[in-house]
Amino acid sequence: MNGETAGHPRRWAALGVLSISLLLVVMDMTILNVALPEIATDLRPDALALLWMVDVYSLVVAGLLVTVSSLGDRWGRKRMLIAGFAVFGLASAAVLFAETPGQVIAVRALLGVGGAMIMPSTLSMIRTLFTDPGERARALGVWATMAAAGGALGPIVGGLLLEAFSWHAAFLVNVPVMLVAVVAGIALLPESRDLSPGRWDALGTVLSMAGMVGLVYAIKHLFTDGLTGPTVASGLLAAVCLTWFVRRCLGRPDPLLEVRLFRSGAFTSGTLAALTTSIGLAGAMLLLVQWMQLVEGYSPLKTGVAMLPLAIGSAIFSPLAPAIAARIGARTVLAGGLALSSVGLGLLGFVPLTYPWVAFGGTLIGVGMASLAVASAVIMSGAPVEKAGSAAAIEETSYEVGGALGVAVLGSVAAALYRGGLPAGAGPEVRESLGGALEAARALDAPALAVQAQAAFTASVGTACLVGGLVMGVAAVAVWRLTPARLDLAAAHH
Repeated sequence: MNGETAGHPRRWAALGVLSISLLLVVMDMTILNVALPEIATDLRPDALALLWMVDVYSLVVAGLLVTVSSLGDRWGRKRMLIAGFAVFGLASAAVLFAETPGQVIAVRALLGVGGAMIMPSTLSMIRTLFTDPGERARALGVWATMAAAGGALGPIVGGLLLEAFSWHAAFLVNVPVMLVAVVAGIALLPESRDLSPGRWDALGTVLSMAGMVGLVYAIKHLFTDGLTGPTVASGLLAAVCLTWFVRRCLGRPDPLLEVRLFRSGAFTSGTLAALTTSIGLAGAMLLLVQWMQLVEGYSPLKTGVAMLPLAIGSAIFSPLAPAIAARIGARTVLAGGLALSSVGLGLLGFVPLTYPWVAFGGTLIGVGMASLAVASAVIMSGAPVEKAGSAAAIEETSYEVGGALGVAVLGSVAAALYRGGLPAGAGPEVRESLGGALEAARALDAPALAVQAQAAFTASVGTACLVGGLVMGVAAVAVWRLTPARLDLAAAHH
């Protein structure tokens, strides 16, 4: 490690820049959930276009993370981060010119490019800014708190903006913050890069992109459309490309992604925790936000505020997680946090779905999610400093793929159960979505149809949350078995 970044003098100010930028990128994933009903009313996208508006961001981020983080290791992580801020800000401003569903999808795709440039760079820069293991654990705690807070703040900020402005404001809010981030980043952040990067792997780049996009696409469409030709084709493409990519990485002295990191049990368990938390959370958030607005009749702002218990639970306990791990062990905190979130989410499948239960479950999920502060430290402890970019890319990819999986799997489980709960003669627009059913009920002046559709949707949300809870419960057992019992995060420094 070069001397200039050993305990970098402006490291805490730099952490502030990194944290605020991460907060925005994560907020951008959930802010759209609240804005979707307004976008749908304004632009009239069909079901597929609506799905792409939600999906394209995570597809692009998942496709680019490996390549961009490897580029950042070579080109300079600071340069990559500031370029990412610029792309993210410009894409957000471009929404002013978006007048069709296709143009909104293009804006979201460009935001994904910026997001992919920002996310792994924030993690790998923390690794190089904080060389003291105790300080680094605290810094990663702040990072994880911001990631959790961003997801929960998205609906609140989105709700506030939509009360006062059109849906465009959900994008435009990023512009001034990114301008400040560019200026502060140039002033405060040190440059860091991998000093012996080796040759660029062009084929590996193509394989990683095609494999990741194919994987996320196949997962999403398997659950919405079943085993259709395109779904099977993209699944096969993903399997071939990713297998080839992993073998290529294992066979090269300078791989694009350091797949060998998975030989460490700690690294694998941290990644698994990130993946499964993201599955449960992304799916449940999307469904609960819709339930609050379409069944309970909450405004966007009230919906955002209703999600606060989750944010508060996470914000209070995330900064404490490293200290708790130092006392009772990283393994206990990581597996225990997953188990607690699993109970909070699974509970909603057993109780009548009312707001007090959602708030209680949300609090448990939030407190459990705080263990992700330790997951980041566990992942980074399992990776040598020069591979920080690779480790960060794998962690970020697991969050992204988890988010895509959660929306696809839990959303599709809920959609299938919703359709199964409708009366036999329900028309296509009623079966398509609850929003469609409510429109049809209004048009036909059939309040009984609206009540039936809402009851079917409520039942489907509870069962989907139970499925999400079970996934996290299984992961908690796996994480307990994979994490070394005496893993000491303060001593895990290479």
